[in-house]
Amino acid sequence: MRRGNMAKVLVRLLLAMLVASAAGGPSGAQEVTLRLQHFLPAVSGPHKDWLLPWADKVGKESGGRIKIEVYPSMQLGGRAPQLFDQVKDGVIDAAWTVAGYTPGRFRRLEVFELPWVSSTSAERTSVAMWSFYEMHAQEELKDVKVLALVTPGRGVIFTKEKAVKLPEDVKGLKLRVPSRVVNDIFQAVGASPQGIPPPAVPEALAKGVIDGALFPYDAATALKLDELTNRVSDFAGGSTIYSATMLVIMNKATYERLPADLRKAIDDNAGLPFSRTSGAKFDELNTTGRNAVLKRNTPIQMIDGAELAAWRKATEPAIASWISERTRAGDKGEELVNIARGLVAQAK
Repeated sequence: MRRGNMAKVLVRLLLAMLVASAAGGPSGAQEVTLRLQHFLPAVSGPHKDWLLPWADKVGKESGGRIKIEVYPSMQLGGRAPQLFDQVKDGVIDAAWTVAGYTPGRFRRLEVFELPWVSSTSAERTSVAMWSFYEMHAQEELKDVKVLALVTPGRGVIFTKEKAVKLPEDVKGLKLRVPSRVVNDIFQAVGASPQGIPPPAVPEALAKGVIDGALFPYDAATALKLDELTNRVSDFAGGSTIYSATMLVIMNKATYERLPADLRKAIDDNAGLPFSRTSGAKFDELNTTGRNAVLKRNTPIQMIDGAELAAWRKATEPAIASWISERTRAGDKGEELVNIARGLVAQAK
């Protein structure tokens, strides 16, 4: 072969190799790395036992072409209330966040934070929440790709010293709350709600800045609630006095840029199935957290009977206020509450 022809062949081979490399390898299959950020520490159950296994599952089902890097404790920067906008604006690819961290932004989804709407089963409520989103709340989340809607299930009251049995027992107590709706619930019964991000709660408890905190059991060990509080108040029955609406979301443009087969790998691990399995995982994590509390001999006050009836009566104004607010905004507030309760009751 002449030297000139050989040079041309080498140039063509080099160009082919560069094209193959740009496409993701000799096969031309694209590979992507997605960065997902959240607010809890790496030792937390949701990080270790929920998000990391999910990321691994997506990776395997994509043939190793999707790698999801999960960053706990806001390691990529910013504060927890900024997570939704970080995803929307493409600062990060995905996030797990709490809707209540941006008060008033997801007004219809707030219905699941109202007293006695959500089930004590995180799985059932997560299934109901996804159905509600598809029917009534897609507009609220139109700026992102929604991967899952999840609730941690039953909300309980952790306190440092005072045992809480009746609504009047929280009067004057500085309690950390997770959202605007839960703030209104406990303000109405005389507490002094405090909006503190989860990572700051252990220090706030240790320094006496707050008297207690409202969390599900799954946060007990991750935030040292089992060490820093001495009382827990839980509510009997099948529904919970409060809950949180949690979102797993992805940047829309990032998702839409993926080739069809990689979008399928995401879709197969999103939506109702991911919401259901996520809720089931939180039910497991709540059992683990409750056992950690009991292991430290912390008394758990189960509120039932006349005490539970007193709480139900005391929280009626908070429900009525939310219904009135939504109705003034053009929604049928009472109908939204009834729909949410019905979906929870029907969920399997």
